[in-house]
Amino acid sequence: MTDMENTTEFPLIISVDDHTVEPARVWQDRLPKKFLDTGPRVVRAPLKEMTFLGGHFKPVMGEKGDEGPLGDWWLFENLRRPLTRLDTAVGFSRDEIRLEVITYDQMRPGSYDVPERLTDMDVNHVRSAVCFPTFPRFCGQTFTEASDRELGLLCVRAYNDWMVEEWCGPQARGRLIPLTLIPLWDAELAAAEVRRNAARGVRAVAFSEIPPHLGLPSVHSDAWDPFLAACDETGTVIAMHIGSSSRMPSTSKDAPPAVGSTITFANCCFSMVDWLMSGKFERFPNLKVMYAEGQIGWIPYILERADVVWEENRGWGGVADKVHRPPSELFADHVYGCFFDDAFGLRNLDAIGVGNVLYETDYPHSDSTWPKSREVGEAQMGHLDADTVDRIVRRNAIDLLGLTADGLWPGPR
Repeated sequence: MTDMENTTEFPLIISVDDHTVEPARVWQDRLPKKFLDTGPRVVRAPLKEMTFLGGHFKPVMGEKGDEGPLGDWWLFENLRRPLTRLDTAVGFSRDEIRLEVITYDQMRPGSYDVPERLTDMDVNHVRSAVCFPTFPRFCGQTFTEASDRELGLLCVRAYNDWMVEEWCGPQARGRLIPLTLIPLWDAELAAAEVRRNAARGVRAVAFSEIPPHLGLPSVHSDAWDPFLAACDETGTVIAMHIGSSSRMPSTSKDAPPAVGSTITFANCCFSMVDWLMSGKFERFPNLKVMYAEGQIGWIPYILERADVVWEENRGWGGVADKVHRPPSELFADHVYGCFFDDAFGLRNLDAIGVGNVLYETDYPHSDSTWPKSREVGEAQMGHLDADTVDRIVRRNAIDLLGLTADGLWPGPR
């Protein structure tokens, strides 16, 4: 009998990567009147065509009266983005999940409704959860691409107000943990937004895994320093989700989605090496970063290779003057890998670090382990002792995100 089998209860899960599908009126209720016709809003319209190849999603909205399946579409300036079954797939069998447009009426209510979300969390043995956005994309790229910067900034702030005051508001009872956005196009404005939200108890902010893919500076530059300083000072964790560079890994323009889905961790791998070789952890010693949905099995070799390069090649490798410790040591102090289904990584936990691993359920996406996240965890962690399981499933997240001992967001300070 394993140590896990000796325990009476698998710990209540703190998921560091779930998702919210924003209700239709988030921005219409918060933007100034002059922006209501160009700000985010929802219309029901037919789908003309839609492809997802080579990591690129291309939907085309039809006109009123056109034939085609009806879906709810987000409109923002010139953007037309439909809700799809991949945004909210829980409750459907794997074989029923297709790339298709849907309406709010066709999705599970827990995707956008707080009481229903709490009910679905109860079904899945989940105590609390961090939720990434849907329409803004995983780090607010939608608003970064806005032609009107004033509108983009107002949209970021409106989303954050909704996230803190409503999604994570009183009816959530501390079980939903806020994750906010920043205006990625201006590091000073980003720093101000981090501090504004930290003042009301927020401890996590979304960021891009590879900013240059968005036309933004890399973490090797000094451009992000105001933002990083704000995170360092406030204890705000930088959360990077796969796809937050708006470029999912793929191999060719005609590669089917299955190729990209297999190698989703790749951008996390590249990003982590960027951070470890950037010198930012030396300059900002309180900085913490986490990789949502990146899984963890790839981490040991990357750390091994990074240490070899740092030891043998740092002189000509351009890092001798700014990276003064082995990358694996920096990882241990600053980086967290997040997983929902990674038996291989758990078998190699000693090479990663028990304190650097967080659990997630990915509700309501197609990859989600809902409603069997507990069963998946029990099966994959059966070889681990109870204390290690407790750290992975809840305690690491409690420490990182400043939660109560019971795993709840304490709310505004």
